[in-house]
Amino acid sequence: MTKSVHQVELETPISTIWNFVSDMNNWAPLVPGYVDHKVLNERQSIWKIHGDIGIVQRTVSIKIQIIEWIEPETVVFQMSTLNGTCKGNGYFEAEAISSTQTKMTGCLSVHIKGMMGTMVNPVLKTFVPKVGKDFTEKVAAEIMERETARATI
Repeated sequence: MTKSVHQVELETPISTIWNFVSDMNNWAPLVPGYVDHKVLNERQSIWKIHGDIGIVQRTVSIKIQIIEWIEPETVVFQMSTLNGTCKGNGYFEAEAISSTQTKMTGCLSVHIKGMMGTMVNPVLKTFVPKVGKDFTEKVAAEIMERETARATI
């Protein structure tokens, strides 16, 4: 399984990060390749993502299952394509540095099974870290953008 862990420090309280990541509707559209998503219930959703991994380009539906919500610091999720060939997991973790600063960590792990996995898994070693970093930084930027907009109102 290929894994990516990326950290950013934000000039915002931990509660602001929790308010954002505790609702998957906020962060689903920030996934690289996002097409759309449908919430099934509070802990499950189906995301449609267009992936471009080298010579392989396709749009896939991925089931996201929230495994754990620990307010205000952790959201853990599992994911898999509907046919089960691609599986993974990840989390967002927040750690208060001070009352106005928080370190946020994003983690993403992905593995593809079967014949397709034989070709694609080596490419994932460079792809997943890039996607994980991009996703974590987009979440951080969106949190700060909303915080700035709220402060100017």
